[in-house]
Amino acid sequence: MRFLLSAAFVVCWSSGFIGAKLGADSAPAATLLMWRFLPLAAVLALVAATAARASWRNLTMRDMARQTAIGALSQSGYLFTVYYAIQLGVSSGTTALIDGTQPLVAGALAGPLLRQYVSRRQWLGLCLGLGGVALVTTADAAAGADVRWWAYLVPFLGMSSLVAATFLEGRSHTRVAPSVSMTVHCATSAALFTALAAATGTVRPPAAPSFWVAVCWLVVLSTFGGYGLYWLILRRFGVTEVNTLMFLMAPVTALWGAAMFGEPFGPQTAAGLAIGLAAVALVRRGATPTATSRTGNPPIRTRGRTGAPTGAASCRGTGA
Repeated sequence: MRFLLSAAFVVCWSSGFIGAKLGADSAPAATLLMWRFLPLAAVLALVAATAARASWRNLTMRDMARQTAIGALSQSGYLFTVYYAIQLGVSSGTTALIDGTQPLVAGALAGPLLRQYVSRRQWLGLCLGLGGVALVTTADAAAGADVRWWAYLVPFLGMSSLVAATFLEGRSHTRVAPSVSMTVHCATSAALFTALAAATGTVRPPAAPSFWVAVCWLVVLSTFGGYGLYWLILRRFGVTEVNTLMFLMAPVTALWGAAMFGEPFGPQTAAGLAIGLAAVALVRRGATPTATSRTGNPPIRTRGRTGAPTGAASCRGTGA
C-alpha cells in the first residue's frame, strides 16, 4: 500500500507540468488557469460554508490578508510563469528542474533573512544544483532553436515568487488549517486569473476538446490527486517520506515529457538531472531541522520540487 500511494503521488504531482503542456497549444495561460481555478474555488467555497466552518473561526483580517498574499505569490505568480514558460516552448522537464532549485535557494537565503544556520554542505549543494539546472537548460535551448533565450528566465521568476511566499509563510505565527489556506489561495487565483483573462480578452474558452481535457487533467490529477495524496502520505508516513518523493518529480516529468511530447532527453539532460538530485541529497544531509534561530523562531519551512513545504502546512496547495 505504501508503494502504491507513493507511486500515485509522484505521478499526480508531476502531472501538473504535463497538464500545462497539454493546454499550452489550445489556449493562453490566463485562460487555462482561469478555468482551472473558477470551478475549484466554487467547490472549496461551498465546502467552507458548510462542512469546514469551524476551521475559519478566530481568523483575523490580518491572517486573511497574509494568506491572500501567500496565495498570490505561491500559486498565481508561480503557476502563471510555469504555464507561460511552457507555452513559450520551454520543455516541461526543464521547467520542473528550475522549480526544483526552490528549496536550495530558500535554504541559502534562510541565513541572511532569518538568521538561521546554513552549512557549507548546503551552500555546496546550492552551487551544484544551479550547475545541474544550467546543464539541462543549455541542452534544452540547443534542441529548441525556436525558443527565445529569455523564455528560460521565466521559470526563475516563478521560483522566486515561490521562495518569497515560503518566507512570508515562515514568518507567520498563526497556524491556518490546510482547508482554509487552500480555499483562500484558490479563490485568490480565480479572481486574479479572471481579471487577467478579462484584461487580455481571453475569457472565452476555446471549443477544442484538448482544452477541457487539460482542465480536467489539472483539477483531478494535479489538485485533488497530488494535493490529497500529499497530505495523506504526510500524515501516515511523515515529512521525510514526502521530501524523498519530491526529489523524483523532476526526472519523472522529464521522462514523461520526452515520451508524451518528444521533448529532448539526451545524455546532457540526464547528467543535469543526476546532478540536481545529488545537490538536493547533499542539502538534505547538511540540513539541521531541529535547529532554531537566534530569535527562537522555528526553522524555515522550505519546499520540495512542487512547492510543498518540508514542514507544517503548504501555502501552494495545488501542485503545478
